[in-house]
Amino acid sequence: MTVTRVYIASPEGANGRNVVAYGVLNALTSKYKTIVFRPAVSNHDDFTPILLSASNAGLGVTLSTGLDVHKVRADKDTARGDIVGAFNDAMEVARADAALIVGTDKSHVNDPTSYEFNANVAADLKAGVFLAVCTIDRWPHELDETVKLSIEGMEAAGNKVLGIFVTGCETRHSVSVKETLAKYGLPVWTLPQVAFTDESGKTLALETFRKYAPTEEVLAALDVDFNPPTTPYSFQFELLGRAKSNKKTIVLPEGEEDRIIKAADYLLEREIVNLIIVGDKAAILARGKELGLNYLERARFQAMDDENILKPMVAKLCELRAKKGMTEEQARKQLTDASYFGTMLVVLGYADGLVSGSVNSTANTVRPALQVIKTKPGQKLVSGAFLMCFKDHVAVFADCAINLNPDAEQLSEIALQSAETAKAFGLDPKVGMLSYSTLGSGKGPDVDVVEEATKLLKEKAPDLPAVGSIQFDAAWSPTVAATKAKGNDVAGHVNVFVFPDLCAGNIAYKAVQRSSGALAIGPVLQGLNRPVNDLSRGALVQDIINTIALTAIEAQ
Repeated sequence: MTVTRVYIASPEGANGRNVVAYGVLNALTSKYKTIVFRPAVSNHDDFTPILLSASNAGLGVTLSTGLDVHKVRADKDTARGDIVGAFNDAMEVARADAALIVGTDKSHVNDPTSYEFNANVAADLKAGVFLAVCTIDRWPHELDETVKLSIEGMEAAGNKVLGIFVTGCETRHSVSVKETLAKYGLPVWTLPQVAFTDESGKTLALETFRKYAPTEEVLAALDVDFNPPTTPYSFQFELLGRAKSNKKTIVLPEGEEDRIIKAADYLLEREIVNLIIVGDKAAILARGKELGLNYLERARFQAMDDENILKPMVAKLCELRAKKGMTEEQARKQLTDASYFGTMLVVLGYADGLVSGSVNSTANTVRPALQVIKTKPGQKLVSGAFLMCFKDHVAVFADCAINLNPDAEQLSEIALQSAETAKAFGLDPKVGMLSYSTLGSGKGPDVDVVEEATKLLKEKAPDLPAVGSIQFDAAWSPTVAATKAKGNDVAGHVNVFVFPDLCAGNIAYKAVQRSSGALAIGPVLQGLNRPVNDLSRGALVQDIINTIALTAIEAQ
């Protein structure tokens, strides 16, 4: 494949980096419509306008820059999400084929985490990396060590380094530098020192670059096998993009909750989903104004005492619960519960899915769905999976929310549901049926259940890659799998982890989330006829945004 997103990263952010960026941009624009993007710049940035003058995408400085570098230093994690959004906005507006992304500049503020930040942003933006490393004032072994550590830093974030530009290199040293760095198996270009800080230097900079790094060689370096990482920030943005591509209507029963309406405002501003907010329209809009929210009026508001809705809702509920002897009076009482009311909006077809739980318990969210939406044809249970977003990939953990002690049949169904969830979010599922035993290393009734579940799973879905019973380390790590599950193709590559019971699953996802910094999105309630998803009562606004988006995707 050809890499068309290129990140210029430098340990120094100066000393020839500008020449590299300008030259690579020229190479890209010879073949592609290419945007320039600067993730983090100071308000004294003079270099971006020079780059934009050589771009062919027609964007100005505002769309071509992410955040002020001072804001980035204050909160790098939040900044990464904002930068992903700004970059994708620029790509969408320009309808560009390629992007040149230029990392942070040299600064008088010594930020030890600056290079790591650039590596992380390159991963977030799914870009291949060109390194620009200066050899001025470095002995050959010091240059070698700098390049080695720079490559390691990029690869630790999940990136692929495409080539190395050695700047400030005297022509007489070019051959020896290339010989020294040949062991890295990457293209190496050496560039002599060129002063390039303003418009007056761009002609010489480009002439020098073309002489020592011919366009065809630079473009050839982009033609490599590259599987970009999926970081939590890129995954969240992909969620929103997929939801927006085929807009669905999601009902939010908890319209009185500030976090809910903040999330709603964010989604409505970006036109990602259609929303029905249950509650008093005037009161919710008034609260929105107090919170500085400007887009809530784009939602549809549904009062719970609206007879035009209540009358058919009561009739339908009595029909669905006829075997339980539900009367009209009982139905009206039931529908005073906002979760039940919202669920019936889905049943009647006003909405495609529901998100609740920021105020109500999981039981209050799930019970109405089980009673009136019910499970999909052929499925006997509902389970809860979390999308676990690690530094460079996404995995599915299940069941972490619903079933206390599933038997073998139920475990096999949870595995099937979880594999379908993985597919729905772009993963190629490889299932691990977890236990304290790996392929017979341990014995006991708990192991027997998992092994029987694995057997049933393979009978139901013979083409689904699965392994069990297997310990978590052997499922996760190729190195451990090579010892504990030698010869098994799935072990070490599992991305759908099926836990033997709720206790293990719930503890595991929370332990991993809190100790590793992984982003946990969910639970996704699997097996229901229509998508209904639960929120933690401690959910942040971003968690709610993510859950609404994934509910919309399920509805698609």
